[in-house]
Amino acid sequence: MDIECKFCKALKFQDESDNMCFGKGKVNLPDLTIPEEPLSTYLSGTTIESKHFLSNIRKYNSCFNMTSFGANRKKESGFQTTFKIQGQIYHRIGSLLPYDCESSFLQIYFIGDDDIQSQRRCSIVPNVQHEIVQSLQNFLNEHNALIKLFKTSLDNMPSDECQIVLRADKIHSSEHERRFNLPVVNEVAAIINGNEFSKRDIVLQKRSNEYVTVQETHKSYDALQYPLMFWMGEDGYHFEIYEINPVTGLSTKKRVSSMKFYAYRMMIRTNPENHLLHYKQLLNQFIFDMYAKIENERLRYIRCNQKALKVEQYIHLKDAFENDENVSDIGQKCILPASFIGSPRHMHEYIQDALCYVRHNGKPCLFITFTCNIRWTEITNLLLADQQPSDRHDLIARVFKLKLNDTFIHYIIQNVFKLLLLT
Repeated sequence: MDIECKFCKALKFQDESDNMCFGKGKVNLPDLTIPEEPLSTYLSGTTIESKHFLSNIRKYNSCFNMTSFGANRKKESGFQTTFKIQGQIYHRIGSLLPYDCESSFLQIYFIGDDDIQSQRRCSIVPNVQHEIVQSLQNFLNEHNALIKLFKTSLDNMPSDECQIVLRADKIHSSEHERRFNLPVVNEVAAIINGNEFSKRDIVLQKRSNEYVTVQETHKSYDALQYPLMFWMGEDGYHFEIYEINPVTGLSTKKRVSSMKFYAYRMMIRTNPENHLLHYKQLLNQFIFDMYAKIENERLRYIRCNQKALKVEQYIHLKDAFENDENVSDIGQKCILPASFIGSPRHMHEYIQDALCYVRHNGKPCLFITFTCNIRWTEITNLLLADQQPSDRHDLIARVFKLKLNDTFIHYIIQNVFKLLLLT
């Protein structure tokens, strides 16, 4: 990995696309702040405490996350290195103060005594060390802008009927629209009494037994769930991020998609270093969570652009209205086009292509499979301290794709087989 992007300093393999990191300078996000002590030491993997921390990093993140992670995790028997879930992912957040139960998630930050606060965290999550929890608690209280925001807002609430609203996209009017500012109380959060907010804003009661679902397009979605990764409360993906012109450096009218945003964030960099890649199994959960966000954005686009996709011309839609069912019971059909990977039309096209090749060239002689070897030197040489290949699915995917392409090109150029169909 010796190719450096001249725009964003991302490191790439020789045969990887220039557009991988993303858009040849069209996407240029500000660097995340490198963790300070004690978090930097815990991420180093060089001490007994740091090895314990990295081995249990999802538990330690659970001690401090401000939202709950809702998903049906799929566990299989035997050794499992992949984070799997089944169904929908959702993040929820409760009121600032508990209603009639013990504090949890965000509410723990408002327990007055630090010792009681850390003991509460350790009682919720098993097998964590109190000293590490105590040091990280002090660290986040000092540096995390969201925690400071919530505490300041709570102190300024005139009554229990008021609400705290975290704006989904709002940025400081005097700043450049592309700059990611740390949350400021009077700009990001507002204390209101009424319904002066949009459906994507986070609305918090002072004391309630209800939970609010955090929209995945909210700018604080990432920092609320992963405070150890975004320890200063930095903004994540939202709708008000625009691509820039690489020549002029000015913003364009085209918005940055969530896929481009997180592809940029996951690239390997050394100047400055991308500290997100140190988080082992928490990184795997984060990648999975953000890919679900990318899929939701794609589905949202398809749902809102059915006319542009000309779905009324699809024969399956016509069949739905021509069957014997009552038209009023059918509802509004949302057709997934063939461009959506994994959709019925996409898989149907693959089957049709395969049948066409068989009809034209005859039955295939061999069915060749290609598997990944996690001990490839391209993978092991780039692992960070105290990491196993299973901790870096981002790296494994990149190396596997390159190896697969090389093998396919070898078969074609060397004319090993008369015809090769890649499926």
